[in-house]
Amino acid sequence: MSAALHLAKPEDLTRLMPLVAAFHAEAGIDHDPATVEAALAPLLEGSPLGAVYIIGPNRAPVGYIVITFGWSVEFGGMDGFVDELYIRPAVRKRGMASEVLITLPKALQGAGMRALHLEVDRDNLAAQKLYARARFRPREQYMLMTLKL
Repeated sequence: MSAALHLAKPEDLTRLMPLVAAFHAEAGIDHDPATVEAALAPLLEGSPLGAVYIIGPNRAPVGYIVITFGWSVEFGGMDGFVDELYIRPAVRKRGMASEVLITLPKALQGAGMRALHLEVDRDNLAAQKLYARARFRPREQYMLMTLKL
């Protein structure tokens, strides 16, 4: 199975919503469909703040990845954050997530992105290994902190 990426558009929302719900359930994230739809809609409509990519066939996606865009003086320009990455459990361990995490950053680099970040649960060793294989490195001296507004 291919990890083909397709930039998601507004008409993809109905295919994305069950994938996002499944990811949130698996990750223990509070899930409110109205909030999710409101967060996805601008990205699907072409917001300059991020993008959603469907993984796999457009008609029957096996996953998705959300990249948000920012700016970093430290990294010398545009940076991004892997906000969510999900592959259906039935098709995991086929290299699709690795393929996405290797090919998408190359494309983003070609568009001027200087760094791509992500966060991972400290106890999720399998995900840490996946990200390490894709050349993501921990920044041991830093800790992600959040102020929820």
